[in-house]
Amino acid sequence: MDKAITHAWAALGADPGLLERVSYERVPGALPARLPVRESARAAVAVCALAAAELAAEGAGRTAAGPAVPLSGGPGAGGPGAGRVRAVPRVRVDDGAVATAFHSERFATLDGRRWDGFAPLSRFWRTADGWVRTHANYPHHEARLLAALGLPAGSDADAVAGALAGWGAAETEAAVYAAGGLAVAVREAAEWYASEQGALVAERPLLELERLGDAPGPGRRTGGEGGGAGGSGPDGFGAPCAGVRVLDLTRVLAGPVATRTLALLGADVLRVDAPGLPESQEAYNDTGIGKRSALLDLAHGADRRVFDELLDTADVVVTGYRPGALDRFGLAPEALAERRPGLVVARLSAWGAYGPWGGRRGFDSLVQAATGIAVLEGDEGRPGALPAQALDHGTGYLVAAGVLRALTERRRGGGTWRVEAALAQTARWLTHGTEPEAPRAGATEPGAPRDAGRPGRPYEPGAWLVERDAPLGRLRHALSPVSYGGGPADWARPPGRWGADEPRWTA
Repeated sequence: MDKAITHAWAALGADPGLLERVSYERVPGALPARLPVRESARAAVAVCALAAAELAAEGAGRTAAGPAVPLSGGPGAGGPGAGRVRAVPRVRVDDGAVATAFHSERFATLDGRRWDGFAPLSRFWRTADGWVRTHANYPHHEARLLAALGLPAGSDADAVAGALAGWGAAETEAAVYAAGGLAVAVREAAEWYASEQGALVAERPLLELERLGDAPGPGRRTGGEGGGAGGSGPDGFGAPCAGVRVLDLTRVLAGPVATRTLALLGADVLRVDAPGLPESQEAYNDTGIGKRSALLDLAHGADRRVFDELLDTADVVVTGYRPGALDRFGLAPEALAERRPGLVVARLSAWGAYGPWGGRRGFDSLVQAATGIAVLEGDEGRPGALPAQALDHGTGYLVAAGVLRALTERRRGGGTWRVEAALAQTARWLTHGTEPEAPRAGATEPGAPRDAGRPGRPYEPGAWLVERDAPLGRLRHALSPVSYGGGPADWARPPGRWGADEPRWTA
């Protein structure tokens, strides 16, 4: 088994013997890059699928007849053989499916209309002493960027380029963040890891799965958690999250990918957003599949009471806002754990919930710029980018894997569980914890994308794209790459209109 999947599975505190259940279908043309993007993406999906298969087997072993085999316990299971479950189904990861899913926002269309995910002012800019990357997809981020640069509202790219030509990269970063906007100086990897935040990231594991306290195991709902009636296929596996209620407090892109995956696996996922925050329906067409979406103002008494009722019967809460942003609502992981023993709390962030950057906003493109990835993928002194928003997607699958493992451990021995991940830690895993496959005949010169000109089956996304009728039109979307023997092949429901659902559980 390769280093990346072994590393990720170990971070989840899982039984290493289960890794023999995983195999791959390699497609050389998928996710070409200088860095081992394909390998890390494949590993993130593999551990997510294996965690789903493990949970499915745990549920089937308790609800279906059949031969049982011992399965070693994880961090809260009480040691080897703590549970007896049916054999964990096999997982096969297809590079083509992974590559298509990692571009899901590009492939998603509604009535043939495609979403352009990046606004004109979200890009690299040359400064007086280097480069800076900005993110201005939301109107309020664009307004803050322009205000920080002393430009009037509505200024175009030429005006921004002219202003930044007289600014330093670090100066721009500091000024834009001080104004509440998003801009990051492009750094070499050595410069990033010599900084205080980079050094802290380097000391952290890929992700954290921690038992916060004791609590009884989950009760039963319709469908049951981890398989059983309404959640299983003919072989006793199927949707391992049937009966699991997930409060989704996330926004583009890693968090919605995680909760979209839990919805695929049968969870009742309700996304909750504040009415005043803008969101793209086009983005929700991609990441809202399988979910429902409601608007609640947690600062308003009536809405807060509705939210508290949802929280009181939730199994999982996933947050994706910058660390500290939800604390005033009592939604920090520690506060949630104290309020709801037995809850699984997952938090993801851009830079990590620690250090001088712990409270900063961030997105995949900015983390690539700060951590040296943009330099490594650049050409002729100009920074570049990964072939997909691989930090977002990869972190999303890792968070989903952490939640699935926590649900497995909760079934075995109860407990309250915390999952923590960050895009910057995933970036570290990509650059320092993942090894590229050995080169093959036909590889190009050093420094070029590793798959350019390689022989072999070419990557074509069509096999992993499907169309279906949705409430707003004809939807095309990427299939999930998370699959295992007997598991669900597609989501049970298409996305509706963002924010239009009732704030309640379906069952």
